[in-house]
Amino acid sequence: MAIQWYPGHMTAARKKAAETMASIDVVIEVVDARLPGASTNPMVHDLRLQRQRPCLKVLNKADLADPLITQAWIEHYDRQDGVRAVAVSCKKPGDLARLPALCQTLAPHRKENTKPLRMMIMGIPNVGKSTLMNVVLKRKLAKVGDEPAVTRSQQTSQLDVRHSITDTPGLLWPKIEHPSDGLMLAASNAVGRNAMIDDEVAIFLAGLLLARYPALLAKRYGLPVAARVDIDAVAVIEGIARRRGLRRRGGEADIEKAAKVLLQDYRDGLLGRISLETPGTRSVMLAAERVRHEALPPASEDLPAGAETDE
Repeated sequence: MAIQWYPGHMTAARKKAAETMASIDVVIEVVDARLPGASTNPMVHDLRLQRQRPCLKVLNKADLADPLITQAWIEHYDRQDGVRAVAVSCKKPGDLARLPALCQTLAPHRKENTKPLRMMIMGIPNVGKSTLMNVVLKRKLAKVGDEPAVTRSQQTSQLDVRHSITDTPGLLWPKIEHPSDGLMLAASNAVGRNAMIDDEVAIFLAGLLLARYPALLAKRYGLPVAARVDIDAVAVIEGIARRRGLRRRGGEADIEKAAKVLLQDYRDGLLGRISLETPGTRSVMLAAERVRHEALPPASEDLPAGAETDE
């Protein structure tokens, strides 16, 4: 299943963000600490490079992610030019209080009192941007909710005489190129419900957890996955249905309800601290995708004479 979700308001939001980029000093890009690569919007990268703006990469929801893997991501980003990374949880105000000072290190020309530091928060939907802004401002200004695309317009606020901060709507990109990225985003509640099928996303998530965190599955659902005994992703979902008594008429396991249980438990952190990707697994995935694309024939070779492409 290829997951794509790009509501119409995002086109206008991207255009507005590009305009605002010209007048800010630092981009605060918020990503999901459980999937930093998949939750990085390539459009944000392109926009800030066009304007040569530095980036503070904020790995939010770090309290839900595997701490060792989160540290590997921080080191990965800190090696990039003009980028600094930090892991935070919006549930901990102390984590966020240091963000302006970290942004200041990326824009040393704004140290004088006569030149306030102007920051802009960007990122994908439902990753915690508005919550972050509210905590930093110490007042509820931006609307928040446990669903994507709550924020629909920009809001700029004065943090103090030295700092201003702009919140922007969550932005995905027109085409999610890598299927696994779409599935990770869907599992993490970053796309609209009409763009995903719970069963398929949950099976993807179960397979990933079975490979990397079998003990957490065993602990949460009492499944024999830790020993890898004759079980696959579909069997994990079926096992959850049996353990929770989720059955359809006739006694058949209710896969749809079990899928929703797994997805919600993951999103709520009830399975434990989980990261869906590492810098290493992402590098391998991208390399495999490059090889696959290089092996494909040019699109024109697959079309009969006189046929038109969708472009």
